Amino acid sequence: MRFFYCILLSSLLFFPVFSNALEQPYDYIFFDNSPMEGRYYYSQADYQSPSWIKNAQGKLLVNKNEFYSPGNSLEFQYVSAAHGVWSAEVQYRPVRGYDFFKKPALLCFQLKAVDSISSSVMPKVALRYKDKSLTNFVSLENYIPQANSGKWITLSIPLKDFGCGDIDNEYVKDFAAVVFRQNQSDNLTHTLYIDDIEFLPEMSVFSPPLKIPELKGIKAFEKHIDIWWEEEYNEAIKYFRIYRSFDGHNFFPLGIQRPQLTRYTDFMGETNKKAFYRISAVDYALKETPLSLVLSAETRRMSDDAFLDMIEEAHFRYYWDGSEPNSGMARENIPGRTDMIATGASGFGIMAVLVAIERGFISREEGIKRFLTITSFLQRADKYHGAVSHFMSGKTGKTIPFFGPKDNGGDLVETAFLTQGLLAAHQFFNRNSYEEKTIRERIDTFWRNIEWDWYKQTEDSPFLYWHWSPDQGWIINHPLIGWNETMIVYLLAILSPTHPIDPEMYYTGWASQSKRAQEYRKNWGGTEDGSMYVNGKTYYGLPLKVGVSNGGPLFFIHYSYMGLNPHAFSDKYTNYFLNNKTIAEINYRYCVENPGKYIGYGENCWGITASDFAWGYQANEPVISRDNGTIAPTGALASFPYTPKQSMLALRNYYDNYGCFLWGEYGFRDAFNLTENWCSPIFMGLNQAPITVMIENYRTHFIWDLFMSHPDVKRGLSKIDNINY
Repeated sequence: MRFFYCILLSSLLFFPVFSNALEQPYDYIFFDNSPMEGRYYYSQADYQSPSWIKNAQGKLLVNKNEFYSPGNSLEFQYVSAAHGVWSAEVQYRPVRGYDFFKKPALLCFQLKAVDSISSSVMPKVALRYKDKSLTNFVSLENYIPQANSGKWITLSIPLKDFGCGDIDNEYVKDFAAVVFRQNQSDNLTHTLYIDDIEFLPEMSVFSPPLKIPELKGIKAFEKHIDIWWEEEYNEAIKYFRIYRSFDGHNFFPLGIQRPQLTRYTDFMGETNKKAFYRISAVDYALKETPLSLVLSAETRRMSDDAFLDMIEEAHFRYYWDGSEPNSGMARENIPGRTDMIATGASGFGIMAVLVAIERGFISREEGIKRFLTITSFLQRADKYHGAVSHFMSGKTGKTIPFFGPKDNGGDLVETAFLTQGLLAAHQFFNRNSYEEKTIRERIDTFWRNIEWDWYKQTEDSPFLYWHWSPDQGWIINHPLIGWNETMIVYLLAILSPTHPIDPEMYYTGWASQSKRAQEYRKNWGGTEDGSMYVNGKTYYGLPLKVGVSNGGPLFFIHYSYMGLNPHAFSDKYTNYFLNNKTIAEINYRYCVENPGKYIGYGENCWGITASDFAWGYQANEPVISRDNGTIAPTGALASFPYTPKQSMLALRNYYDNYGCFLWGEYGFRDAFNLTENWCSPIFMGLNQAPITVMIENYRTHFIWDLFMSHPDVKRGLSKIDNINY
């Protein structure tokens, strides 16, 4: 989902369709661990004196020294006094794509009391709905007669005790928070630690013991170590528990990993540091297997080239280890839906896999096998006049209308992003083996069958249109008008050897200056700047030739230019490498100036673009009204070709100083906000690959050279050059 979905389609599409029974159900988790120390974003704490509860800016605090599941818990330090009251809530932490849940029966959490405390002075608990209403409060004394100080105890409260009825998959999503409130008073200070707050199903009386997990590998880098283990499909596994030792004998719990991932990243923040690892599996009865055998590794100083290799490889791994296995294509985000694949992200991932082969992260033979899987899947995927949908089932190739029932057909933009990657792959697999010829032939068939001209909607239309539905036609009615991320659609449509559009549509559609195009740009940009496609104004000392507002979010200069080399593309208004460089530098200078006074912004922390945020996906821009302090690493890092020095400063800062919460199994997590003390729990398919691909384009022009070498690309770009201005 990108900016124009957010702005233009919200009234049409924005409610996910949850009908895919193939998706795995998740636990409904309010808290298990916080990625960041300090105050916990998804909480609220307040009090009326003489009662009191410890808080920072109205948030509960995270404690890294006390936990049930490593590595932290929430600290509840409070005074319950007569004529006062304290209250705290732990809010449900949304994860994009967590749409299906196991049928819950219990509210469960772990509790540890520091001192001896009467159960009557422990808080009472209720559930809060999204509409702010509350269930019945229950007293913990009914579930635990006396807290055993210094010991973790498990509390399980039947949901029926809160007055809830039968809870199905849709009803469970109405629950927004678990509320803790003052119970009886004693005017004393008490400290509790609470961990693993979640809804769980009824526990099975008997479940077979889990297998001891098997560590498969370990690899050390500059300041972190990766371990990975054998994948096991077992619904009884709640999580894997990771243990670390620095002497090889005394192991301490380090963290947990949910079963969707079979890899764990330990960011130690030090070089020349040796560590030893073991893991266990934990079931829903909290029974833990014996620990695995030991693996060890030592972090090491890396050269600049090796460091960039590390960055590229980690983000590529999202599309390799994290791909949907039946299709070989990219999931929308991880963690998230496991069966649903994203078309545009898959196109970006294809280019990342090509980089991986070239860099030796995987062999050419491994790459061939993956591309045979991808191209075979595309042969049987649903198509709509040659275009594919935004989201598909990786098992069946059927369309998944994730954004709503009107989004159930062809998506020309996502198809273009996919095609950009496929044409680069066509040029890479240039050998005469049967397998490589098969890959090329399948890509040719897919490319030649896309009816770009049909997506004009009418014969005399000046625009291409984004969507078409097989049963509702052009109901979304969204014309593609630049400046934004969709330039590649018009270019591929002009380049098509079989279903081309007139080259003049570049100016009548994409770069149109018609009244409709002007209103379109004003509506989403909130300004007249750039409404004529050309801009001509100066921002932070930089004249901008093309772009709405001061250039928009940074993905505008990434998505269409991962294959298309902007150095080699100019129109009558500008050269697009120079224009993109200006937009990146505007973004950088805005963050250095930091008019919103956000924590962290500066020379080594910049790059405002579309990303995950605390309550959903957002497309932020470097204007104060559209900036909330959220930085996505892909913003600065995918801008490497345009701003190499500034991008490298950001890269080192993100890894060296924020790696403890921001670096993970697939590179950098999607986004973070230091002002709010928030970090995304996900890696996103649209944002991981641009880091790999654009860093490689900065280093060698590799993907640019592949895409630009395709004969249809070379012939087609000349058509635009030959337009009579």
